[in-house]
Amino acid sequence: MSSRTAPRLMTLQRHLGWPQAGVMATESSPLTTHVLDTASGLPAQGLCLRLSRLEAPGQQWMELRTSYTNLDGRCPGLLTPGQIKPGTYKLSFDTERYWKERGQESFYPYVEVVFTIAKETQKFHVPLLLSPWSYTTYRGS
Repeated sequence: MSSRTAPRLMTLQRHLGWPQAGVMATESSPLTTHVLDTASGLPAQGLCLRLSRLEAPGQQWMELRTSYTNLDGRCPGLLTPGQIKPGTYKLSFDTERYWKERGQESFYPYVEVVFTIAKETQKFHVPLLLSPWSYTTYRGS
């Protein structure tokens, strides 16, 4: 196995929850994200992101948290169960800084994912697949 293949394999194993890859952390947060750098095939480590909620009156974004993705590209504790409430939320990812730190030019300076939470009793996972020229997101589980 090459030195480039081993970290990718271990990341995939951790993502799939294989015991030999280490125990995955228990996530008590009802809202999580996971960013994968599809250009390298590795987690997007150290990516700055901001979580905001749309607040009335005036429909202004209120920033709830600024955080960074961990070694596995995850940001597990975005909200505590008591902080989540129905409404419109936004995750803003600072992709320009992420790519600049890697010496890479990119097209999107930031990615904003706006989503609605209808029931505070559910869990929400917002993955982001990221390259310098594109991104994809979806509601994960």
